[in-house]
Amino acid sequence: MSAAAPGTLDLDKLLAARLHAVRVRPYLATALFALHPVESRLVPTMAVDAHWRCYASPAFVDRTPVEELAGVWVHEVSHLLRDHHGRSDRVARRRGLTGRGDRLRMNIAADLEINDDVYGEGLVQPRGAVLPEDLGLPTGELLEDYLRQFGLGPFTDDLAWLDCGSGADGLDRPWDEGPDGAHGLGPQERDLVRFRVAQGITGRPGTASEGWQRWAEEAFHPPQQWRDLLGAAVRSAASAAGTGDDYAYGRPSRRSAAVPGTVLPSLRRRPPRVSVVIDTSGSVSDAELGSALLEVAAISRAVGGRRDLVTVLSCDAATRVVHPLCRAEGIPLLGGGGTDLRSGFARALRERPRPDVVVALTDGQTPWPSAQPPCRTVIGLFPRRRSRQSWREEDPDYVPAGPPAWARVVDIG
Repeated sequence: MSAAAPGTLDLDKLLAARLHAVRVRPYLATALFALHPVESRLVPTMAVDAHWRCYASPAFVDRTPVEELAGVWVHEVSHLLRDHHGRSDRVARRRGLTGRGDRLRMNIAADLEINDDVYGEGLVQPRGAVLPEDLGLPTGELLEDYLRQFGLGPFTDDLAWLDCGSGADGLDRPWDEGPDGAHGLGPQERDLVRFRVAQGITGRPGTASEGWQRWAEEAFHPPQQWRDLLGAAVRSAASAAGTGDDYAYGRPSRRSAAVPGTVLPSLRRRPPRVSVVIDTSGSVSDAELGSALLEVAAISRAVGGRRDLVTVLSCDAATRVVHPLCRAEGIPLLGGGGTDLRSGFARALRERPRPDVVVALTDGQTPWPSAQPPCRTVIGLFPRRRSRQSWREEDPDYVPAGPPAWARVVDIG
């Protein structure tokens, strides 16, 4: 390997490190070779943008052993494969995170998602790589989960140098060449790279870590559109046989013609009444509560736009005030303690007239009613990893039972 001129990027060394990464992580080969290296003296170490360019500092490449550079290659391409820039932008919009400190937290959270299982088995962990245990956090979680669990402070002071680029947190950098720069990948090319990597992982089970296998399964078999599923479940429950049938004189029965002088009522289907029980316990995030309010509006559309037929109950360990649906944005969601949706179900069923459908939006960390309610039930589950489901403040060994078999369950993505 020939040495590079002083102060210039040692491209041979950088590409040798990439080749080493391909040898030890062959299922990532398509993605690693899709990255285009770009010399940059503005980058502290190595960084990526959303268009699959990898910016490298000549000084960093010069002082870092090839084996560690291979780990950096895999780390940076992991940001792009896992769409950390897009996910960070979505989190920033939902939570109103606009400062550079917020983006640093996103970069750290993205690193925690990657670093907990990417190294070892031939891939050297680079110096300075931050791991979940360094911040006292559990392993195996996602960027969005980690972001809720730490802030900038004494434990993160020595991580201020981290900068994996806009490909990690969605914030443009001065060195980015942008969508019109040379050697960038377009949206379809990026999706094709992800698909081929996922195909390689699922085609050779057991060769990749659990985190990569989980990612590949979701990339190769995308989850169904849960909003459509939730709306369909509500409509199905509301229109089930025997739900909402009643006689009315608003439109006389056609059989009235057979009985002169008599007006017979016709069997009409009235719009269903829906009670929405929203889990407001401490284990449900603000972002998920905001998502729940969006689902309330979608539920009102699923029953024909009759907001007067939809009521909302916020419930943690106790049920709060029942709100009629006027504007979903104005409904206060009170709570923050433990979780017991049984009181929410009981309160909903005491309403008069009684609801035809009960919809519970929850993370599932709750006891369920022992008996099936006398109406259709739909449960929308916020995503939780199994390690988080086993948590309860007063009993760390508690594992909640799954949703009951009599409910229609939809995973809210």
